[in-house]
Amino acid sequence: MCKGLATLPATCLKSAKDIKHKIGFLLQKPEFPTDQKQVKEKTTAVKRVSPADVEKWKLSFNNLMNCESGRTVFTAFLKSELSQENLEFWNACEEYKKSSPNKMAAKAKEIYEQYIEADSPNEVNLDSATREETRQNLSIAGLSCFNDAQQKIFNLMEKDSYRRFLHSKLIQDLSLLSSTTPLCALKKIGGKIGCSENRCGA
Repeated sequence: MCKGLATLPATCLKSAKDIKHKIGFLLQKPEFPTDQKQVKEKTTAVKRVSPADVEKWKLSFNNLMNCESGRTVFTAFLKSELSQENLEFWNACEEYKKSSPNKMAAKAKEIYEQYIEADSPNEVNLDSATREETRQNLSIAGLSCFNDAQQKIFNLMEKDSYRRFLHSKLIQDLSLLSSTTPLCALKKIGGKIGCSENRCGA
């Protein structure tokens, strides 16, 4: 057994276990079909949480969004608020930009019908002008098709959800573990949340 784990107070161990359970549901079956590669990527992202990562997330929303494990933890928070559609839309836009040109039109229509069209299954909060502009962009379906809509949702998350995320018990608990728990203890306790030498990109 890791020596650090044996000397940890019971409250510290309990906090680590609590956080394990809070993030654990991210690894359950998603609402939409996915492949094994995506599940594996999510599992790996959660395992990459480190003290340096958490401190970076606190500095700016850009740092959080540029970090795979950061987006995974932020998704957990958004799910607790029932507003995960905002990040799902942002992710869909990022994936759309990587699509081959011959598939863009079909993917653009799918994203629009899923997130932007009025009364869509996962409708995001956009003003009518942006919604109409995006609808017109579908006729071209280029790389910039969702740029304005994606930026507005990014700004919305930054000004609203991110601020609450910084004051949430989830990030406070992660910060506490980062400052009080040895790396080997985190790895021993959970498997789902652990520290590693990997770091988020700036």
